[in-house]
Amino acid sequence: MSTPVHGLPASPLRIAVAQTPVVPLDVAANTATAAALVRRAAAEGARLLLLSELFLTGYEPAAIAADPDTLTVAPGDPRLAPLAAACAETGTAVVVGAPVRDAGTGALHIAALVLDGTGRLAAVYRKEFATPNERAAGFSRGAGGSTVELDGWRLGLGVCWDSGFPEHARAAALDGAHAYLVGALFGTGPGAHQRRTVFPARALDNTLYVLLANHVGAAGPYTGCGGSAVWGPDGYLLAEAAEDAPGLLTVTLDPAVLAGARADDPVLVQPGLTAASVRSTARLG
Repeated sequence: MSTPVHGLPASPLRIAVAQTPVVPLDVAANTATAAALVRRAAAEGARLLLLSELFLTGYEPAAIAADPDTLTVAPGDPRLAPLAAACAETGTAVVVGAPVRDAGTGALHIAALVLDGTGRLAAVYRKEFATPNERAAGFSRGAGGSTVELDGWRLGLGVCWDSGFPEHARAAALDGAHAYLVGALFGTGPGAHQRRTVFPARALDNTLYVLLANHVGAAGPYTGCGGSAVWGPDGYLLAEAAEDAPGLLTVTLDPAVLAGARADDPVLVQPGLTAASVRSTARLG
């Protein structure tokens, strides 16, 4: 394990996280909602807005796989135009969940699309840890991580179940990420427990800010448990939306707080264990 090669950002960054019900399988309607949320976030000074997993279609893997020609989103897709226009008008970037299909192989992926402050599609991150149910529906795993840069901040991207694997956030942190941004669908019941448990752990494990945009209300076969939130690099909760209502959180990521957390708990610069690490074994009977 090595020290991240990137330094700390020089100035604070304001980011918004939103949760709201979406219209199942209606890309145009959900794009309009996303555009309105970009404008709201910009009015609160946010430079970037984070939205939930499969926001543009709703969480409907089986239906998407049955009609990928209609329901996947491609670069240059005219249905993205209202969202691109909102980004360009405000100078605010957006990370929004959508299904994509690889041009060469036709493989389906659950992805996070990143539109920058000019409305340009700047990055497409494909979910690395697709769930067994998603793979059974026809979705493939992504091949690698993705980090985007904004105003000197490195932002590692994740989608839902990615966050359940500690190595995913750690890879982002070792790539120099200062924050870990996750669009997700955590449902009521076990999902609510995962939401409360996983995200402060990822923040504390890696001394980075962690931001979650979750679904709220009906989401395919699930009910989103809401609770979109932001945790500081010490694992403490900074802001949290309701469990059962739309909400927009706007927070300021502070480089001084980040520096303090990393000085107090230098987990990213300690020698790490490897698969080849020697372990002792004691027989107890």
